[in-house]
Amino acid sequence: MSERKPYPSDVSDDEWAFVALYLTLMTDDRVAAHLPLREVFNGLRYVVRGGIPWRLMPNDLPPWHTVYQQTQRWLKAGVFEAMVHDLREVLRVAADRNAQPSAAVFASRTLQASPESGERAGYDGAKRHKGSKTHLAVDTLGHLLALVVTAADERHCAQVGQLAEAVQEATGQSTEVAFVDQGYTGAAAEQSAADQGIRLEVVKLPDAKKGFVLLLRRWVVERSFGWTARFRRLARDYERLPETLRGLHLLAFAILMAHQFFQLMAHLL
Repeated sequence: MSERKPYPSDVSDDEWAFVALYLTLMTDDRVAAHLPLREVFNGLRYVVRGGIPWRLMPNDLPPWHTVYQQTQRWLKAGVFEAMVHDLREVLRVAADRNAQPSAAVFASRTLQASPESGERAGYDGAKRHKGSKTHLAVDTLGHLLALVVTAADERHCAQVGQLAEAVQEATGQSTEVAFVDQGYTGAAAEQSAADQGIRLEVVKLPDAKKGFVLLLRRWVVERSFGWTARFRRLARDYERLPETLRGLHLLAFAILMAHQFFQLMAHLL
């Protein structure tokens, strides 16, 4: 492939030195034989950051179907999940925290449907639109712990058990408490969390609320949702498969956390 002008979404040399250790474990020799894997990864980053359909991949990046097929291999192998796990531990230790958190923050947001999301989308009566719901668990620094994707008509309190189980799997059973909003109240949600060894602590709005209120602990997960807004492919549910939607969120967090890591390294050096 001839030399091209770089895109802002391209992976840096430092980041590539890190992510290549994960991505090359799932290299398909038939792909790598004629296309550099770094360019395939740049194509994926271009789609997620720019929000374009796969078939609108620029001609100076690898063919869209090659990038899509390799992306599906990476998602099935869990490479981005592994990146997030390792980066979270490093960033926590660098912040003088234990490698595994004792507290988490749960929240969800609804992504509006598109024709691609089709029949699996549900109607969210509170948001008044059809789409999918991403249920997020982060540590108290805002780093991703677990992510579950459901139809938008699924109540987020009903996903507590699955989210809590995923959190404990990611942290080695270290999490003791999860901070949540009032949508997670109820005996069923509390029991589902307790079954996984997690106590729910509801962070309520003050009675005398006036204007914007920064809620203790809860603001962290809202900031994490804000971070994902930098990736236009995640602004709506453009995916046919919920597994792809989940995987692209994992990729986004891997990119964000790798950027934080190399910023930290630059500051220390």
